[in-house]
Amino acid sequence: MKNTTSIIGGILIMVSSVCGEVPEINKQPWGTADGKAVELFTLKNSKGSVVKISNYGGIVQSVCVPCMKGKLGDVVLGYDTLAEYVKETPYFGCLVGRYGNRIAKGKFTLDGKEYTLAINNAPNALHGGLKGFDKVVWDAKPSMTKAGPTLELHYVSRDGEEGYPGTLDVTATYTWTDNNELRLDYKATTDKPTVVNLTQHSYFNLAGKGDILGHVVMIKSDKITPVDSTLIPTGKFLPVKGTPFDFNKPTAIGERIGATDEQIKFGGGYDHNFVIAKGSGLGLMARVTEPTTGRMLEVLSTEPAVQFYSGNFLDGHITGKGGWVYKQRNGFCMEPQHHPDSPNQPKFPSVVLRPGKTYKNTIVYRFGLVK
Repeated sequence: MKNTTSIIGGILIMVSSVCGEVPEINKQPWGTADGKAVELFTLKNSKGSVVKISNYGGIVQSVCVPCMKGKLGDVVLGYDTLAEYVKETPYFGCLVGRYGNRIAKGKFTLDGKEYTLAINNAPNALHGGLKGFDKVVWDAKPSMTKAGPTLELHYVSRDGEEGYPGTLDVTATYTWTDNNELRLDYKATTDKPTVVNLTQHSYFNLAGKGDILGHVVMIKSDKITPVDSTLIPTGKFLPVKGTPFDFNKPTAIGERIGATDEQIKFGGGYDHNFVIAKGSGLGLMARVTEPTTGRMLEVLSTEPAVQFYSGNFLDGHITGKGGWVYKQRNGFCMEPQHHPDSPNQPKFPSVVLRPGKTYKNTIVYRFGLVK
């Protein structure tokens, strides 16, 4: 296949000899934050499917993919405007860091020194702090590649930012492929020992509206890291067999979400870290299907676990895109990650990054149709 690249009217496009839409990436002003210009980038692949991503928080604002009837529909929750994201957001669509998920009581010890973080999810620290990677303006570099339209985002988190040690230099690269795969490649380096756990926090609804209880989920996991009443892992592993957490056989989210199970009670539904049964490297973690539209989402990653969250804390006080009032369980998240509270859990895989080493993490959200 031969490709040529051109810039027409400020739009970067790639012309392919294969029939179909012309892949392209363009941008538009989307306001300001912290005195910096914020832009919204539109990535379109050869199938005509479209993703919109902002350099504010690396937010995936929209993912429009076809249903079984061929009609495009938006399958992620969020807002229409930047101002709404800045005002209040339950991490809609964002890049999460420096540490995704919870750290107990906002404290951890590294190389004999204790570090203190903001308590923003009492009594714990959550998703990087009061102003994590989801609330900063990243430097953006759009381009066309053989894989598809690409948006490279770059941010330098200074030593001591949100209490974390070391200056962390982070690159997050989104690629929207012709296979309707939204690929995210993270890379980070540090000048001091630190802890790193980067993820992506999109809320999905493959039907495009309503609750997600009828979505059918498969997760390749034989154990979870059970939590206490504050959603901090106990340090133990709980086999999923015979529990509401066994999704090795595809099961509707709503089938067991109301079970009289202590872990379900603590999470208010599903809000748990599933340890993934796969080898090293990029592998399938989960598959979600929606029967009425035929849409399917596959989640792949290089990470050892995934947080499955069933939108338990959505309570109807947020009005999102198109005037949709987001009620409990109107969206779900699949967040590939290292285990929560790993800096305080010696039995969990290490999240320590040291100078001279490079952190790498790949996440793929692959959209398709049920066969």
